[in-house]
Amino acid sequence: MKNVTYKNETLRTAIALSTVRCSSHSIEAIQKGAIPKGDPLPYAKAACFLAVKKTPDLIPHCHPLLIESVDVDFAIKENQIQIEVQVSSAAKTGMEMEALTGASVAALTIYDILKPIDDDIEITSVKLLEKRGGKSDFKESLPEGFKAVVIITSDSASQKKREDKSGKAIIDSLKNFKITDVEHLVLPDEKETIKEKIEYFCAKGYHMVITTGGTGVGPRDVTVEATSEVIDKEVPGIAEAIKSYGQKRTPYSMLSRGITGLKGKTVIINLPGSTKGALDGMQAIFPAILHIYEMMEGKGH
Repeated sequence: MKNVTYKNETLRTAIALSTVRCSSHSIEAIQKGAIPKGDPLPYAKAACFLAVKKTPDLIPHCHPLLIESVDVDFAIKENQIQIEVQVSSAAKTGMEMEALTGASVAALTIYDILKPIDDDIEITSVKLLEKRGGKSDFKESLPEGFKAVVIITSDSASQKKREDKSGKAIIDSLKNFKITDVEHLVLPDEKETIKEKIEYFCAKGYHMVITTGGTGVGPRDVTVEATSEVIDKEVPGIAEAIKSYGQKRTPYSMLSRGITGLKGKTVIINLPGSTKGALDGMQAIFPAILHIYEMMEGKGH
């Protein structure tokens, strides 16, 4: 199965439609309650519920999901019965296969109940009408001329005693969101130096400053202190999202002190120094964080 470990849980919804074509005699029998096996619609609804919950048992690559809502509606139009199924849940992956499976089994149930009285019954279509949720729903436009800088704070990296991997990984991650004008800077763990450089890029009108490293509790971890003296307005929800995402993957995430905030219209983000921790932080907040630029212009909701 596809690895969804690093996806965020978001509200996901899918709507599927199946259509059963039958004779006018069958439609009339349904409306009169004259089907030998009983009214097919309640049976089809129950079968849909069961099928939605059993989807990962039937479709090999589907992930087991906690289904939070299933709605089934029937519409009889001339010689057709249409079954619309909506499935919703807060999950890491979409609900489309669950909705399609539910709609398919509901149609098969109607077929089974009507086949003794209708030789011409046919399932004519099963299709996805709509799906919502996931990062694709949170596409944000970048301000014109978007510029960012990634600052690595590390004594050993600045002295070239170790390779900077986390900074390069962050830059590669930014490319996924069409952020390509990115500077890369390695600094020692010196509070005043870090503070001075953050202030410099804010004054130059950079849209985003991302630091990696210096967020722990070691004697040389001073990035947080430097950042706190620069920002005008803290945005704690961003840091909380980073820590919450990380805590589900390693208990050491709780030891990160990273903060986030604004200096003018520059967004400043502290990420952990490890490559994995930095990438987890990026995964936690992008692309949703880009909505902050519309909010600063009074356009966000």
